[in-house]
Amino acid sequence: MPENQTKTISITQDSSSVSWRDWFSLTKPEITFLVLISSLAGFVLASENGIDGWLLLWTLIGITLSSAGGCALNHYLEWELDALMKRTAYRPIPGGRISPQKAKWFGLTLVIVGVGLLCPLTNPLTGVLAAATVALYIFVYTPMKRKSNWNTLVGTLPGALPVLGGWTAATGSVDPGGWALFGVLLCWQMPHFYSLAWMYKKDYEKGGFVMLTVTDPDGASTAFQMVAYSIGMVVFSVLPVFLGLSSWIYLVGALLLGGWFMVPVLKFFLSRSVLHAREVLKASVMYIPLLLLAIIVDRLLA
Repeated sequence: MPENQTKTISITQDSSSVSWRDWFSLTKPEITFLVLISSLAGFVLASENGIDGWLLLWTLIGITLSSAGGCALNHYLEWELDALMKRTAYRPIPGGRISPQKAKWFGLTLVIVGVGLLCPLTNPLTGVLAAATVALYIFVYTPMKRKSNWNTLVGTLPGALPVLGGWTAATGSVDPGGWALFGVLLCWQMPHFYSLAWMYKKDYEKGGFVMLTVTDPDGASTAFQMVAYSIGMVVFSVLPVFLGLSSWIYLVGALLLGGWFMVPVLKFFLSRSVLHAREVLKASVMYIPLLLLAIIVDRLLA
């Protein structure tokens, strides 16, 4: 952003106009909620002998805080680019309501507190995974968005680590069941983010982000990858049954959810329309909470 624009934002920033909603929006609540749900899914599936309530509480608090902090740091690093895009121009930093430095310290504080809680109150492995999630998100994925369209695939790594963190919090180790859930989250993110990137590809291009949807104007590669990763998601989702972690109840639920999710993905594959991209996005937001529900129902009835 030109220097005079940066100065205008700095001068017009008025702390008295900042509401709690601005600070809350820095945490990217939609993403943080899905992180909380995925870590809960990992913890519940790993808890074969019953759930330790206090351990679960500290796990969710620690992982949620560290994720929220990473999101705030992402706002801090990308605020100048956000100012160029219509979809993000009114976010707290480019909108002039919170200064970049305050957002940076807000994010760092949340990360430090989150990881600081996880290490002693769950186990060090879970704390390390939370720290690695933030590091990958901030130092690898964020700068890569302006350099290579592989950024979405790389970004699935920090996006999938919280479910593994939920698993390790309950078990203290990394096991095949945790990797199965990691695979679900990794594959799920591709149609989720590609659908969003297709809907706002002009904005991403304007902001200088090298998304696949920008470098793939006819959407052929985007649509193919969305189908391929959705199939991978379904395959990974049924692995807990074959690992002896879940029963046929969960298997039926996972297959039904997978089939339901594939419908809008296949519609997008055939049309490559914004309308069907939006349907994929809506289905993806609902998929992880519903898969968690299938895990919980299976635990209660099996």
